[in-house]
Amino acid sequence: MPASPTSAAPTAADSDFDTEPRQRRARRKEARPGELLDAALQLFVEKGFASTRVEEVAARAGVSKGTLFLYFPSKEELFKAVVRENIAGRFTEWNEELQQFSGDSAELLRYCMHSWWERIGMSAASGITKLVMSEAGMFPEIAAFYQQEVITPGHDLLRRVLQRGIDRGEFRPMPLEYAVYSLIAPMIFLLMWKHSMAPCCPASEQIDPIGFIDNQVDLLLRGMQTNTPSPFPP
Repeated sequence: MPASPTSAAPTAADSDFDTEPRQRRARRKEARPGELLDAALQLFVEKGFASTRVEEVAARAGVSKGTLFLYFPSKEELFKAVVRENIAGRFTEWNEELQQFSGDSAELLRYCMHSWWERIGMSAASGITKLVMSEAGMFPEIAAFYQQEVITPGHDLLRRVLQRGIDRGEFRPMPLEYAVYSLIAPMIFLLMWKHSMAPCCPASEQIDPIGFIDNQVDLLLRGMQTNTPSPFPP
């Protein structure tokens, strides 16, 4: 007696048809943390930390709030993951590049600032700095985390660049703790400009980021080269 349609054994084609959706679902599940981080980054930059709700992040990522909490138990932990993914995680590669750089320290300094703009300043993560500066007083835990994961490693890296120049006789002696801020200040200005005044200014008044960075490097280097008398003892 022939088998009825309901009792027929699955064919290879049927098996493939059944497996493909399951594979797609599995890939989708694995992709969710990255999608959530992308959605969170967009919303944190658009609305700030205080005004962003986890429900909005989940909705933008296309998942439920419960799914978000499977990966990130709180909005604070979600924010920390965003910072690690987009900024703090870069320091490993930057430190490796510093270790391998063979040019002079002026070239290295220019490379560092260009690289920072290309990898952070031109990305959505550039808005995180403005968020932290605006809301640090309301969320001291977030400020402390950003200090530990971004500011301190960034200062350490720049201090190594400057010390390299001093050790090689390319830069004059200087108080490094203040010199580091001289490098960071124009970059913070550039970020704040990008996320505040730039959208409101006519094209004729826009700042070219690379031109601005090159000018800042030139000004800084002319104050650090060894042919300039130093007021600080070796």
